[in-house]
Amino acid sequence: MSRVLIIAEAGVNHNGDPTLAFRLVDEAKAAGADAVKFQAFSADSLVSSQAPKAAYQLETTPEEQSQRNMLRSLELSPDTFHKLAAYCAERSISFLATPFDHASIDLLAAMKLPVFKVPSGEITNLPYLRKIGALGKEIFLSTGMSTLDEVAAALDILERAGTEPSSVTLLHCTTEYPAPVEEVNLHAMRTMREAFPGIKGVGYSDHTTGIVIPLAAVALGAVVIEKHFTLNRTMNGPDHKASLEPAELAQMVAAIRQVESALGDGCKTPSFSEQKNIAVVRKSIVTASRIRKGEVFSSENITTKRPGASLSPMMWDQLLGRKASRDYEQDDPIDFFEV
Repeated sequence: MSRVLIIAEAGVNHNGDPTLAFRLVDEAKAAGADAVKFQAFSADSLVSSQAPKAAYQLETTPEEQSQRNMLRSLELSPDTFHKLAAYCAERSISFLATPFDHASIDLLAAMKLPVFKVPSGEITNLPYLRKIGALGKEIFLSTGMSTLDEVAAALDILERAGTEPSSVTLLHCTTEYPAPVEEVNLHAMRTMREAFPGIKGVGYSDHTTGIVIPLAAVALGAVVIEKHFTLNRTMNGPDHKASLEPAELAQMVAAIRQVESALGDGCKTPSFSEQKNIAVVRKSIVTASRIRKGEVFSSENITTKRPGASLSPMMWDQLLGRKASRDYEQDDPIDFFEV
C-alpha cells in the first residue's frame, strides 16, 4: 500500500496567537507528521450573532462568551497564514488549511495550496462546494454528520463545478469532541469506498481520545489520517481537551508507520525471515521402527517428525502400501524416490 498521509491538525489550538501557531508547526514536524493543518475563517462570515455554542465548546470556554466572540479570538490574519506556509516550506512539512468561508477559499487559492480540506459542516453548503470545486484542486472532504446520499450529492456538486471524483479523498469522521468510540463506525470507510469507486481514496479524521482508533483505521485501509494536537491539553480553548499532546502525536505517527509496514502487499507466501524456519518447524515422513528392504510401508512403521527437510507428510497416502527399496533404521527419513 502507499504511504499514509498523516495530518497533524493544529486547527485553532494556537488560541489566536501566531507564536503558538509556529510552535505547533515545530511540534508537528518533530513528531514526524507529513502535514500540519490550520483553520482559515472570519468569525463574522462563519456564524451569526445568534449562533449557539456546541456542548463541548460550552464545557471548555466561558459560558457568557458567544460562539462568534469565541471564534473571533481564534482568528489568524492572512499575513500570518502566508508566514506559516513559508515557515512550513522551510521546515519541510506540508502546510494545509481548512477554509470555512468564501473569503478564506480565496485566500488559500491565492496562496496556491495544492490541496483543500472541506470540513464536515460544509458538506451541505451548495455555494461553498461550487466555489471550492471550481478550483479543480485535490480535495479532502470530511463527512462527519452526513448520510451516504449527502456525500453523493456533495461529490456531484464538486464534479459539476470542475473537480473530478478522482481528485477527492473522503474522510470518515464522527463530529463530536471527544467522539465516543462506540459511535466511530470505521466500517463506514469501506461503505464509502464501495459506493464511490471513482474517488481517489478514503481516510479518517479522528476525534476520539488516544491513538488506538487511527491505527485501526489504517489497518482498514485509510490513506489519510487527520488528528487534532495541542501543545498542552490543559490550555484554555474549545479543542485542546480532545487533542493529542506532542509526545502522543509522535507515538501515533510511529505506530501508524508500524501498522503500514505490517500490512504488506497481501500476497500469501513465506516471508524472507520465515524461510529459514520451514525445515526446522515442519515435519517429514520418517520410520517409526526398523524397516527391511521389501517391507511394505504402513501407518505402523512410519510416522512424521521434525525436521521438514525430506519427504513431506502430504505424500503420506502415496507412500502407504509401497515396498521399501532399501533398509531403514528407526527415525530415518524416507527417501523421495520411494514415492
